[in-house]
Amino acid sequence: MVPEGLRTQLTAGEVAKAMEGRLMSGRLEMPVDAVSIDTRSASRGDLFFAIQGNRFDGHHFVDEAIGRGACGAVVSESFTLPSSSASSEPVMIVVSDTVRALQLLGRYVRRQSGSKVVAITGSTGKTSTKEMTADLLSGSYCVVRNEGNLNNHIGLPLSLIKLLSKPDVAVVELGMSQAGEIGALVAIAEPEVRVWTNVSEAHLSSFDSIEHIADAKAEILEGADRSDKLVANANDVRVMTHAARFAGQVTTFGVEVPADVFAEHVQDYGLDGVKASVRTSEGQVEVHVPLLGRGQLANALAAITVALQFQISLNDIASRIEKLCPLPHRGQAIKLKNGITVIDDSYNSNPAALTALCNAVRFTNVPGRRIAVIGEMLELGSQSSQLHKKCGQMIAACGFQELVVIGSDYANDFTAAAVAAGMPPGSVQQADTSETAVPLVLDLMQAGDLIVVKGSRGIRTDIVVEAITRGYA
Repeated sequence: MVPEGLRTQLTAGEVAKAMEGRLMSGRLEMPVDAVSIDTRSASRGDLFFAIQGNRFDGHHFVDEAIGRGACGAVVSESFTLPSSSASSEPVMIVVSDTVRALQLLGRYVRRQSGSKVVAITGSTGKTSTKEMTADLLSGSYCVVRNEGNLNNHIGLPLSLIKLLSKPDVAVVELGMSQAGEIGALVAIAEPEVRVWTNVSEAHLSSFDSIEHIADAKAEILEGADRSDKLVANANDVRVMTHAARFAGQVTTFGVEVPADVFAEHVQDYGLDGVKASVRTSEGQVEVHVPLLGRGQLANALAAITVALQFQISLNDIASRIEKLCPLPHRGQAIKLKNGITVIDDSYNSNPAALTALCNAVRFTNVPGRRIAVIGEMLELGSQSSQLHKKCGQMIAACGFQELVVIGSDYANDFTAAAVAAGMPPGSVQQADTSETAVPLVLDLMQAGDLIVVKGSRGIRTDIVVEAITRGYA
């Protein structure tokens, strides 16, 4: 393990070479130990990357970055450099593409670090699995993880540059919205361990079918050799079909199915989580996952499988799992006055995740009613109407007494299906926005109620959670 605080530094000349750029001003030996793409969060001494996006251009902020103390900037060839001598500060590195340069630097640092990289992808559970895996490993190793959902073509290299601290292990998640993106991220991260959690309908707006989503997620397998490892979900037929062609070693996990690491005798305790007996090649252990639903049990099994690859003992694994906490807006149970409980799962939504959450709530005993506040699910493409109807039927089957749906066209499909499946029309309401849903929900709430709030990020159902917690804290 590397002692805390022991870091390596790059130089401006080394950075320019790694990015296939040209150092146009500044000293070759200028130290660089951090980078930034946002002047608002930059620290003094950072190297600023002028990233160009659809609605912004970082080149407009180069002067501000330098003024705030950046050691220099990475800019594209079209940028007009300030007049200065080649030996003067600030550092200016010219590249053909600043995003590609950031990716090249991330891969360079990753290769120089000596760290092992665990990369996680899937339609649902990526972030939770990443956090669980990092938590299980951190008792025995120095571990870094990508923050939040910095899992795309910009966020991943930013995370990899943090490997300058030379941790033992980096645990990162890989996200996508189009085919080809996972493969590109794998080529940057070059992971020794790959984890594939599942395949579901998320991102159907960008794909013709769930099979094509599976094909895109299967890019996690690319570029592997015999020494690389894949952790695969035995409960997911699509994952297992693709896993058969992995070049390295495949280790499986599953809930009540044959797998290398599998859970049996599963007991659901609602808000108190899930208990199960987990069998592995190293023996058997009883685990308590203090998070809501069997989906979190599956995520925990994936993390356990990775931890075993790093020789973490079963006793240590079980102890650390017992201490897991939900991530913000991802299944948080918030206790309020009058015995009211809010389950805040407002970070994002898709049919599989919504179904898993509502099924978990069925095992929760509450003195009051179950109220569902559900936002439209985005990015479902041509199947949006059908999938919203299916979820409306599911809500009715799960025994919710009240339902508030937020959105427009597909919200109509959702509410109509819930009523058709047996919910009384008077117990189903609809709001165009989360702001207009707030008074409806507040008017419904009574002592002892359990309120489940979930929706895609674009619907901003977190606004409802904030209003409830503010009013009943």
